[in-house]
Amino acid sequence: MSQDSLRQRAAELLAMAGVHIDGPAATDIRVHDEQLYARVFAHGSLGLGEAYVDGWWDADDLPGFFTRLLTHHLDEHLKTLDTLIAHLKARFVNLQRGQHAFEIGKAHYDRGNDLFKAMLGKYMMYSCGYWAQACSLDDAQEAKLDLICRKLRLKPGMRVLDIGCGWGEALKFAAERYGVSGVGITVSNEQAELARELCRGLPIEIRLQDYRELDEPFDAIMSIGMFEHVGAKNYREYFEVSHRCLKNDGLFLLHCIGTNHAPGRPDPWIEKYIFPNSMIPAASQVSDTLEGLFVVEDWHNFGADYDRTLSAWRINFDAAWPALSARYDERFRRMWHFYLGVSTAVFRSRRDQLWQLTLSPYGVPGGYRVPR
Repeated sequence: MSQDSLRQRAAELLAMAGVHIDGPAATDIRVHDEQLYARVFAHGSLGLGEAYVDGWWDADDLPGFFTRLLTHHLDEHLKTLDTLIAHLKARFVNLQRGQHAFEIGKAHYDRGNDLFKAMLGKYMMYSCGYWAQACSLDDAQEAKLDLICRKLRLKPGMRVLDIGCGWGEALKFAAERYGVSGVGITVSNEQAELARELCRGLPIEIRLQDYRELDEPFDAIMSIGMFEHVGAKNYREYFEVSHRCLKNDGLFLLHCIGTNHAPGRPDPWIEKYIFPNSMIPAASQVSDTLEGLFVVEDWHNFGADYDRTLSAWRINFDAAWPALSARYDERFRRMWHFYLGVSTAVFRSRRDQLWQLTLSPYGVPGGYRVPR
């Protein structure tokens, strides 16, 4: 097809979502290189993301632009070979086992603690805040941490496991506010070093360790924003490990992103540039792999809160950019804007959700009263 024909086809598709090429609205797309259309029709979201990083197009309201596209399902018109390859890899290859388990740590979480300190706020929680009564990111993250502790019914003297502990903030909060001790594991060397520093003086051990190696008793387990890196072929083993490490009367809280769509469909751009080997679970996958291991005491969805969380991260990132630009270049800034923009849209359009599952090995006697 000629360049003019491709442009016309793109304009017709975008019009379905109320987006116009070089239009005046903040959600309209401004095209700087006419080769964009061929690149996107050939490579789908991968081509769109790479073209944005290359400076081929812009939109004043990037999250709003993506929200329009996703709400009107324009992505379904761009089934490309790149998308097919990403889906097939996720379905048939175990991308999260052995040394692959540590690749996400090196590729994403080891980018630099300076980046995440600047973006994430006081608590350095790289997961959705709880905005029910919060007015700021720090308040929302504090509310989320307290909600988790209350759901787990933490009491002084308990020993808690955090699978995928990040920078140790959840365990730090639980130790300081609820008097527990604990173990946190991560596959990121950068995270482990800072977590040990932040938790110094508290009864907390931070390990650089694969969760499959765990075999010791805990009164409670939490896993916040880590399950997305486990992979469908390993879900059962993940829950088996959690079951063997949790005391019979303990509770396990799983905090993770979930999809409304068919499982095993990672986005090619996100897979290549942001979260390699990651996979968003479907509810059917979670429920199937829990069978015979845990009772689901509560399944809480507050996915809409991720919109506000991601928006706050972008504001923090932009505010810190003058300092960050000494280490990160303009291409990184555009890549990070694309990542945060499309992620915001995924939750704003309600394509993905944020789940907190509270699980018990054999059912809480008399029933579980749900904290909110």
